[in-house]
Amino acid sequence: MNFHPAAPKIPPRILCIGMPVRDLTFRIEELPARGFKANATHFEEICGGNALNAAIGIVRLGGRASICGPMGDARETSSRFIFDKLAHEGIDTSQIVRMPNLVTPISNIMIDPSGERTIVTFRDPELWKVQLPDTDSLLEDCAAILTENRCAEFCTDLCAEARRRGIPVIVDVDRTMSAREGLLTASSHLVFSSEALQATAAVNDDGEALKKIAKLTSSFLAGTRGAKGTLWLDEQQNLQETPAFPVHTVDTLGAGDVFHGAFALAITEGQELREALRFASAAAALKCTRFGGAFAAPQRAEVTALLGQGRPANPARSGQ
Repeated sequence: MNFHPAAPKIPPRILCIGMPVRDLTFRIEELPARGFKANATHFEEICGGNALNAAIGIVRLGGRASICGPMGDARETSSRFIFDKLAHEGIDTSQIVRMPNLVTPISNIMIDPSGERTIVTFRDPELWKVQLPDTDSLLEDCAAILTENRCAEFCTDLCAEARRRGIPVIVDVDRTMSAREGLLTASSHLVFSSEALQATAAVNDDGEALKKIAKLTSSFLAGTRGAKGTLWLDEQQNLQETPAFPVHTVDTLGAGDVFHGAFALAITEGQELREALRFASAAAALKCTRFGGAFAAPQRAEVTALLGQGRPANPARSGQ
């Protein structure tokens, strides 16, 4: 169900492209020193990955989500576990590509008392050679594509075709982009992490980095900065800022992905950019208050309630 007045009557379907991951999460008091051991205070097995996390966030907020990308052999325990979790969330998995004799990505995640996470991930290099399903079938009834620039080598052509058809393409940029990377033009919205933004522009200032990258693309540009909020360029190429919501953070795992999923949903609902970024910030903030990765993503009513409390406080005081 959609709650925004400009939203279509039928919830929009967002195609999330990426690699599902099996996550082994441990809560620890502090990271062990090299060569030492540490006891975890809690263990939980979940699943994640940028696209999967975003898809959970989208569905929780009233949208529809399908996920497309490579997974390991169908006989794997990890594969069956992830499919069961996605089915429970109501996420369409019919476009996932199973790759025989390969291993589904797996992560070891350690979460400290501040909520910060340290991650070690294995992705089989052969997974990057995936061939996605037919373009027409992927784009049928597709209101938007959400992907990450890590997947550029197997999804850029699809994204370019989506743009030719007038379908928004939102890209989560969490690693350095090349000035010649196809997703710079095969996208409508590029949302960078601060680290990837500065590395891509080779500039140590988020605002100047956005202005430099704006010379390479006509896409909407933003940079997420955690507790400092989101910096972005408006249509006149002026810098704007959306503050973060102050929350007590216990788990940041999946928060960025929930942000991107919420932002993509807001775009398909016709929300104005400032409103869409604030909606995404509220969803990510609420997720940070709970353990469980993206499975702690909020429902739409919770986000609406937080938004109704007024504008976020000074982000310098935020614990997000």
